[in-house]
Amino acid sequence: MFGLMMSEGAMNIIPFISLLNEMSPYLLLGFFIAGLLKAYVPKEKYIKYITQPNFRSVLWATLAGIPLPLCSCGVIPTGVALHKEGASKGAVISFFISIPQTNVNNVVVSYSLLGLPFALIRLFAAFITSLIGGVAANKWGKNLSSNAACCCGHSHSEKKNKMLQALRYGFVDIMKDIGKWLMAGIFIAGLISIFLPEHLFSTYLNNPLLNMLIVLIITLPTYTCATGSIPLAAVLMMKGLSPGAVFVFLMAGPATSITSMTVFGKALGKRALLIYLVSIITGALIFGLAIDYLLPASWFAIEKIADFHAHNDGISWFKTACSVVLGGLLIFSILDR
Repeated sequence: MFGLMMSEGAMNIIPFISLLNEMSPYLLLGFFIAGLLKAYVPKEKYIKYITQPNFRSVLWATLAGIPLPLCSCGVIPTGVALHKEGASKGAVISFFISIPQTNVNNVVVSYSLLGLPFALIRLFAAFITSLIGGVAANKWGKNLSSNAACCCGHSHSEKKNKMLQALRYGFVDIMKDIGKWLMAGIFIAGLISIFLPEHLFSTYLNNPLLNMLIVLIITLPTYTCATGSIPLAAVLMMKGLSPGAVFVFLMAGPATSITSMTVFGKALGKRALLIYLVSIITGALIFGLAIDYLLPASWFAIEKIADFHAHNDGISWFKTACSVVLGGLLIFSILDR
């Protein structure tokens, strides 16, 4: 009996280990690349390009999200700070929309769990939606001239080693920002993988558009971590949620919450908030429907990408080592206050 309980316990913990092993190499790579970009491409290099309410500022703000793997709540103070430093409303909206989708960390993790087609479509959709939302905000969002702080004259007196800055930002600062949400995402995804019936959504809610609307209703007001939501999305897709609905979850969830909408509306105004929400919802639904109805289903066959329950292929010592390193960094990020 005791042996049977131990065996069942081991089986139950496999989804958690599999998820962590699949994500850890890509997470560590993403954190490292993000640290390099942060250290070698400081904000002062591009803030001057996003102050004017024109297309160029929107484009630069969209691209600026790539080296910043901020969590959904970390985007709020960063975006507001950019606006106070002179960024146009369109640039700030593009920044808010693009970060959860285009930052290097989420792209590599999306690839690791959802496959290359999904990761590329997510990147393309966020880029297009960010541009459209930013241009609309610059045109109809009543941009007010702000006293842009001259960032070009900031001198960094301390000449710290760039690589040490990159490592600290990638493996310490970002970990503190998203660590607990990432652990929560893996834990909840593991529970769903164990207890949620197989193909639940395809059996009882076999309507992609209905799935998307349900996902929107649930995710719009709630907080969803950009990185922590990826393992949840992978498991939900394995349980039968349509790829398009999963895309809506990944696009709308991290970009919206009651907290972010409240702060956003207060900082940029109700009209800018409305443009932001319409851009997110419209972009998520259009690309979600395109994924479900226009693109080949074989691109999103997640069972071929990562079978979280398959444990007879042997142990990848490299992935295990990455998981140990990532686990240590996550624990450190929680304990180090």
